[in-house]
Amino acid sequence: MANRSALPAQAPLSSLSSVKLAELCEGLDSASLWWISGYTAASASYKSAAENAAALTSEAKYKEPAPAAEPQSTILYGSQSGNAERLAMAVFEDLKAAGVGARVLRADAYPLKALKTETNLYVVISTQGDGDPPEDARTLVEHILSKRAPQLNQLNFAVLGLGDSSYPKFCWVGKNLDERFAELGGTRLQARADVDVDIDSVALPWISLLVEREKLRLKIAPVGASIAFLPVRDSSKLITKVEPKLATASKTFEALVLANQRITTDKSQKNIRHIELSLQGSNLSYQPGDALGVHGSNSPELAAQILDALQFDGASLVNIADQSHSVETWLSQRLDLRKLPRKLVEAHALRAECDALKALLQPERAPVYAEKIANMDLLDLIQRYPIKPSNRWDSAALFSLLRPLTPRLYSIASSQAAVGDEVHLTVAQLKYDLHGRTRVGAISNSLAHANIDANVRVFVERNERFRLPIDGARDIVMIGPGTGVAPFRSFVQERAEAGARGRNWLFFGNPHFREDFLYQLEWQQALKKGQLHRMDVAFSRDQAEKVYVQHRLLTQAQQLYQWIEGGAHVYVCGDANQMAKDVDASLRQIIAKEKAIDLEAAGDYLSQLSSEQRYQRDIY
Repeated sequence: MANRSALPAQAPLSSLSSVKLAELCEGLDSASLWWISGYTAASASYKSAAENAAALTSEAKYKEPAPAAEPQSTILYGSQSGNAERLAMAVFEDLKAAGVGARVLRADAYPLKALKTETNLYVVISTQGDGDPPEDARTLVEHILSKRAPQLNQLNFAVLGLGDSSYPKFCWVGKNLDERFAELGGTRLQARADVDVDIDSVALPWISLLVEREKLRLKIAPVGASIAFLPVRDSSKLITKVEPKLATASKTFEALVLANQRITTDKSQKNIRHIELSLQGSNLSYQPGDALGVHGSNSPELAAQILDALQFDGASLVNIADQSHSVETWLSQRLDLRKLPRKLVEAHALRAECDALKALLQPERAPVYAEKIANMDLLDLIQRYPIKPSNRWDSAALFSLLRPLTPRLYSIASSQAAVGDEVHLTVAQLKYDLHGRTRVGAISNSLAHANIDANVRVFVERNERFRLPIDGARDIVMIGPGTGVAPFRSFVQERAEAGARGRNWLFFGNPHFREDFLYQLEWQQALKKGQLHRMDVAFSRDQAEKVYVQHRLLTQAQQLYQWIEGGAHVYVCGDANQMAKDVDASLRQIIAKEKAIDLEAAGDYLSQLSSEQRYQRDIY
């Protein structure tokens, strides 16, 4: 007999439709159920074709447009934290206002075969870590940079890159795409721009110039035109202008701290905490896979030391980007004191009249610069390269070159279906000693010291790239060492609440079993209840030879491959610099061995899984 509770919570049905579906299936044998599934699949195919032809947006305010008279342009974005997405939408809105036909797509929604016929392409893309593309653009970037990329003689293109100049491969992805498009025969509409700290000062002029060039190229009069718009996955993020440099997420809520508990032992080198926050009265909702944005403040000790070193008056007011705060407030709450933008280092080198620092800024010394500057904060810069009193910094000039203290995104570690008006986090406090000083992460340190009943300013950041399968009968494989296990706690809770019939397999790793086994009792209870069906662990330093989750994957290769071939979805969460790459390599190795194919073909297999949303990664 059919089980009505087996319908997944995220099924795209109304409550009434869900009940009717359950009633229809109740009592039917397997043959009848298979027949129904075939009928509905065929209906969906016809319906999908009709919807794609209409190219309608998910929001009612966007009506089906009349065909555009001029060639349509495509705006592609690859975004990890949302900035590239917002800029892409700014390009779209400005083109729309100018009467230029355009569509905007997230990179993973773009059909690669369309490159052969694309005529006007604008790419807005960020670079992560060591020159990596954002997760939603990985397949697209790999394809364009590979030998499989088509000749693009018909293509006009422009690239806007976003990055962090404190890393050696600043805007690396944007640069590579720009050069590759040209190599393949494309024509630049305008020069690439690389966006660093002050996003607006570089991005907005670039966008304005692009729009003017397009108006001239297409000889468009300043009148309205029909615009074809293909929807972004999360239509709630549509904007008409770029947020100011120091703006933060608009829909924030002062969440009450309900619990703040250390879940590693005192002997552990990591202070990892389980934090529970109340969302009561917030009207905020989230799904498994989403992140919580958290605002915090700098270490009071660091802010005080910098204030003293600069000899600023903490009470004096400073105006930046239409915001006015005291010097003390800017240093303690508004500015990122831990990262040094290149423009700031360049300006400090001139004020310090320091030849060594100037030499370090030369292009040929980029790797050395990155190595020396990466672990320096503002206090380090001031103390190591002192400035003469005659050249001392003006507070407004200095503060305008620093990055804003932006919120930190943490994977949500709870299912709202299970915990109600609460949200749970798994937070590792960043704390280490360097050059005689203790360093801490601004937001993680704020959370680590948040008292019960204190308020934390938060917002929900949707992550449509990291979602449970709609079909609750699908198996899932979750690979999450360290705090990367956080979203999988929410996955298991959600699937248990929904009565999902699919199996759940978790791979978890950390240094030590006794000190660092996060949520050990919860996982053991989930195994007993049948909510978690398999768990493989890797405690890297409990034996002479280090063992990580990627090694555990290899030891379970045959069964893991059987799960994948049987339709399982694979999820990876955690460190992007090493873990995610090693896990990806292990998966390729497993697929190559089990399918008897080479590693390149195994990579294609994984890419196909990714395009089917069956291989999803939330890495940072």
